[in-house]
Amino acid sequence: MKIQAIQEEIIDEFSMFDDWEERFQYVIDLGKTLPLIAPEYKTDDNTIKGCQSKVWLHSEMNQDKVVFTADSDAIITKGIIAILIRVFSNQTPEDILSANTDFIDKIGLKEQLSPTRANGLVSMIKQIKMYALAYTAKK
Repeated sequence: MKIQAIQEEIIDEFSMFDDWEERFQYVIDLGKTLPLIAPEYKTDDNTIKGCQSKVWLHSEMNQDKVVFTADSDAIITKGIIAILIRVFSNQTPEDILSANTDFIDKIGLKEQLSPTRANGLVSMIKQIKMYALAYTAKK
């Protein structure tokens, strides 16, 4: 599935909820579906800088597509990285780099986060794009 289609799916899912309490519960539930990072990748090198919580993100190439795994020590943050992985994992580096992240504004996530969590969200997206950039440079 293409990035844009996944983003539309997420927008539709979030529109089913009436308030942010329900949406945050959904974010927490999504965090429980996160493809977990292997323990050997929970290192400082895989820690996303700029996040209030600990967030580990690992990537590898699998048949020209970037596959991400992650974990966090905070339940909301775990849900946020789960959403991002759902969008960007199993995509080509070029598609990741050219993708916009408007869907985050459309679901209203960033404005519901504290400033430090919002900065963490930006840092997560930046790190995902940096991995994609590194893979395009290797080609």
